[in-house]
Amino acid sequence: MRPYILAETNWKALKNESFDLAVLPWGATEAHNYHMPYGTDIIEADHIAAESARIAWENGAKVIVLPTIPFGVNTGQSDIYLDINMNPSTQMAILDDIISVLDRQGIHKFMILNSHGGNDFKTMLRELGLKFPDMFLCATNWFRIPGKYDYFDNEGDHADEMETSLILHFRPDLVLPRNEWGDGAERKSKIKAFQEGWAWRERPWSKITADTGVGDPSLASKEKGARYFEYVTLKMASFMEEVCRINPEELYE
Repeated sequence: MRPYILAETNWKALKNESFDLAVLPWGATEAHNYHMPYGTDIIEADHIAAESARIAWENGAKVIVLPTIPFGVNTGQSDIYLDINMNPSTQMAILDDIISVLDRQGIHKFMILNSHGGNDFKTMLRELGLKFPDMFLCATNWFRIPGKYDYFDNEGDHADEMETSLILHFRPDLVLPRNEWGDGAERKSKIKAFQEGWAWRERPWSKITADTGVGDPSLASKEKGARYFEYVTLKMASFMEEVCRINPEELYE
């Protein structure tokens, strides 16, 4: 039993316990190239949240990890078989319910550990912050922690070298042999503003990639995944510790 993982602990341990920070891992259920499982984002969320919380807990931070939400926003992948979409409005309702429980029970710091690029919680947390003024609400995206290309060679943002390396580290039994990997080639928009990133339109997934991957995974290895996992979880654990310690009224210098 890990006391910082809600799904594993019990009422005997919790009835006299208190926590400073609740962490909600949030994934997605979607195709990840030909070679990786639909639960890739969930597996990553589970492992990164648990290991980060372990480090933070052992450093004295009172953090509790809630069960991972397995579905994310996949509106651009509606024609990809069994990619399960959860609309942002549904996410908002889930967050409202969870934060209401935490606020009522005296856990006033809440963090989303996001594991899926299609999820965007900023506007939701803006609105919920007004509804729950005593709550410290924040969201993290572990895959946007600076330094990714200190560990990997090929660029990408979905089922790429980085994600393939992590799943080779976490669950190699769920990765197909290398001769079955797609190349992750991406078709770029003809409109320059979209290429430059200052204009945005949702990418229709089946039109930008043949294998559902974006990024060449060919140089992936479990060793790279292990090194990157250690780097990311140390950074995330440090953040959790800071949030646990900080007085929100004294957040700014």
